[in-house]
Amino acid sequence: MNNTNLQLILFRHAKSDWASGAADDFHRPLAAKGKKAAKHMGKLLATMGQAPDFILTSSAVRTHETQRLASVSGHWGAPIGVTDDLYEASPAAVLEIIRQMPDQYRRVMLVGHEPCWSELTSLLIGGGEVRFPTAAMVRIDFDARHWSQISQGSGELNWFLPPKHLKNCC
Repeated sequence: MNNTNLQLILFRHAKSDWASGAADDFHRPLAAKGKKAAKHMGKLLATMGQAPDFILTSSAVRTHETQRLASVSGHWGAPIGVTDDLYEASPAAVLEIIRQMPDQYRRVMLVGHEPCWSELTSLLIGGGEVRFPTAAMVRIDFDARHWSQISQGSGELNWFLPPKHLKNCC
C-alpha cells in the first residue's frame, strides 16, 4: 500500500436475532445466520490481504459480536476500540470520528449500522446510492496522508462486498 494513501473499510453488522428477547435494540445479539456471515467475511478479508490495521466498533451487542467473530475467523490481530459514538450516529458525526484516527493506521475498519453506512459511503465518494445488506463491507480509498484531511467527496470506492454474492468463496 502506498504510504500516502488511507483506506477505510466500513463493515455493517451481521444479521441480528429479532426473536432473541433482548430488552432493546442495543442489546440484540446476532442470529445464527449472522454469526456464520461474520466468520465468512473475516476469512474473506484475510484471504484478500485486506485485514485492517485498526478496528473501531459500535458498542451495540450485534456490532461488537460481528467484529469479534470476523477478527477471530480471519486472524486479523488488529487493535480494537469500542465506542458508543457509532451507535445511531449521523454520517457527519462518523466523519469527525474518521478525521480523528491516528495517522499510524493506514487501513481502518469501522463496524456499525444502517442507514449511516450507506449515507456515509455516498458522502465520502461524492454521491451515488449504496445500500448495505447485513455483513457487507466497502473499502473507500483516500489520496491523503492524514485522516484529518478526509472530507466529503474525497474518497474513491475501491470495492463493495455483499456476503450474499460471495457464498462460494473462501
